[in-house]
Amino acid sequence: MPRAKGGAKTRRRRKKILKQAKGYVGGRRKLYRTAAETVLRAGAFAYRHRKQKKRTARALWIVRINAACREAGLSYSRFMAALKKAGVLLDRKVLAELAVSDPGAFAKLTETAKAQAR
Repeated sequence: MPRAKGGAKTRRRRKKILKQAKGYVGGRRKLYRTAAETVLRAGAFAYRHRKQKKRTARALWIVRINAACREAGLSYSRFMAALKKAGVLLDRKVLAELAVSDPGAFAKLTETAKAQAR
């Protein structure tokens, strides 16, 4: 029985990997085995960093909100607790954007929080 090498299917699979390795340097782009390793590893990093990106974004929002709160004489935790108590349903992303782009609106929120804290 003759040996089956895969033919078109194998070529398609390899071309797919080499296409994903476009832009890599040297053998990582040209050699199938090296490219396959690199693409697999790159995929693992991409998956992991999609999760990390969300964490770092949230941390940045918290830092921005905290800085704006401190200017108004409040701590971040008291501010967030007071907003929750007051029924303000803005998430950290929106609060951080307000703190940076519209300090007047954020000042009103801090006043609401201060009134609720009393």
